[in-house]
Amino acid sequence: MAKKSKKDKEAKKARAELKNKKNLEKAELKNKKKVKKLGDDEDDDLDIDEVLANFKKEQEKFEEIVIERVNRPSKRINPCIIANPLHGKRELLMFGGENTNSSTSVTNFYNDLHVYSLDSDQWRRITSQNSPMPRSSAAIAGHSSGIVLIHGGEFSSPKQNTFYHYSDTWLLDCSTKEWTKIEQKNGPSARSGHRITVWKNFFILHGGFRDLGTSTTYLNDCWLFDITTYKWKQVEFPSNHQVPDARSGHSFIPTQEGAILWGGYCKVKAGKGLQKGRILTDCWYLKMKADPNSIRWERRKKQGFQPSPRVGCSMVHHKGRGILFGGVFDFEETEESLESIFYNDLYSYQVETNRWFSIQLRPQRHKKIQMSKSNRDKDKELENILNDILSKANLTDDNDEDTKFIGEELDKMDLEDNSDNQSVDKTQEYPLIAQLPHPRFNAAVAVVDDTLFIFGGVWELGEKDYSINSFYSIDLNKADGVKVYWEDLEDIDKAKEIGAVDDEDDMDDEEDDDDDDEEDDSENEAGEAILLEEESMEEEASDHEPDEEGPEIPDPTPWLPHPKPFESLRAFYIRTGADFLQWAISNNRDARGKHLKKKSFDLCQDRWWERREQLRLEEDKLEELGGIGEVIQKDTSKTTKRR
Repeated sequence: MAKKSKKDKEAKKARAELKNKKNLEKAELKNKKKVKKLGDDEDDDLDIDEVLANFKKEQEKFEEIVIERVNRPSKRINPCIIANPLHGKRELLMFGGENTNSSTSVTNFYNDLHVYSLDSDQWRRITSQNSPMPRSSAAIAGHSSGIVLIHGGEFSSPKQNTFYHYSDTWLLDCSTKEWTKIEQKNGPSARSGHRITVWKNFFILHGGFRDLGTSTTYLNDCWLFDITTYKWKQVEFPSNHQVPDARSGHSFIPTQEGAILWGGYCKVKAGKGLQKGRILTDCWYLKMKADPNSIRWERRKKQGFQPSPRVGCSMVHHKGRGILFGGVFDFEETEESLESIFYNDLYSYQVETNRWFSIQLRPQRHKKIQMSKSNRDKDKELENILNDILSKANLTDDNDEDTKFIGEELDKMDLEDNSDNQSVDKTQEYPLIAQLPHPRFNAAVAVVDDTLFIFGGVWELGEKDYSINSFYSIDLNKADGVKVYWEDLEDIDKAKEIGAVDDEDDMDDEEDDDDDDEEDDSENEAGEAILLEEESMEEEASDHEPDEEGPEIPDPTPWLPHPKPFESLRAFYIRTGADFLQWAISNNRDARGKHLKKKSFDLCQDRWWERREQLRLEEDKLEELGGIGEVIQKDTSKTTKRR
């Protein structure tokens, strides 16, 4: 076979190049058509850096946090409210809520976050596209690591014909105010009216309800959210273990060993296809363990004085006790009518003694505190005593971290005392009234330091609800009045006037018909008899126990130092710090210097609040004997002759 000539090879090469050129032209034409179809006339391919930059910009826009100063939050009920759990952050956090326009009956739900700073007396509204959906009646709790958890809640159509319950879980970073959604399919079911509290590294969720339209389902399940794994786990109890009945709207506060559950509301069967409301007043102690399989419920017996049955009130935790405000009690006056009693009283529940006490407002005391020795000298003197005790017990260490913590706490107490005695202009900005706020239920409450805050609430007249646009605070240490930041009771006052006129018209109609009058009287007497019978049963149950106004409140730990009347927490710690350090050493065998100092301070603080109600009684008696003009702290290091 003859070899191919050089000319044939060149011709073949030329044909191959021509073919490649045609293929490239076809590919280029195809790309141009594709780009044109996408609406891009550029001949070059999209720059990958530009694509990533655009994506990043969209993501930043989605996560952007918008902060604006506002005079106050808009009118709403059933929001989530909590104190910022970060140490030293004197802030109030409020999320969501709902409001129904009285003229149009249209309900709006919110998903904005409001932050109130106690130091600057300023409200800020924080919004972000990366926020939970609008809702109300969700459950919330805060962890000392700076995390706040929100779960569930409800949403409805504008006319409230249909309801939706959420089952999602969100975490809020309290330092950056950024939201993070927890993605888990097998977590707690959709619900609202449930409660969450904290124990060590766990958020504990309990109860709630779900409206199915034709009926309402109440829940009694218990869940744990581990902040180390970001996972929900249901607590399984033995089949023969007694657990609280299903409920919603109950109180759930933390303790050192677990959590306290009190009260709530549920519906029980009352015939074929019917349900009847039931108010619960039982108390349970959830004893926590590191192993979820070892967690158990323990029912607490009623003893001493008890608050009257009510719903729409939730306790908030404050230094070893619960603080409860308001509520409502419904009773059937006749078979066709329902009457309600609304409350505005304030109670404290002591966890250790399992006892209730009424908190009464007291008149303001204008006392002058004279310090014969500087606080700095007393602090140094106490520090030397504590160090000497630790040195003799060979329990010292080189880290002064907790010593600084105690110093900061004492300095903060000084600032609070000075602001109370000197900063008159700041306290004059808001009126201080001598009576508790208007009766209501479903008020949002939270405690920052030693101050109780009360936001909003609902009051009813007949079948109409009136949401109360208001904000108050009460100093739990002094209990000398209610600070009113704002309060709008105009609609309630008008409703009461109209109701009073209607009552007069009804009485005129009753006088025209003697028979109807006698029937109504008998029905009213029957309703009053039922209420009086319930009240007498409560009184009989508490007759054998000392009343909260008795001369002496039982002391669960009488061997510990007792605070004196009118003695501040700071003065009590300086006087008894060495005793509490000895107690901390005997009960914390594995701890050393810095931890023992912090433990002694915590013990002292708990003891001071534990005996606060007894001290109030003693202080009131002393004032009745002649009043208190001055409280002088004597310098016992110097002796003087008396003549």
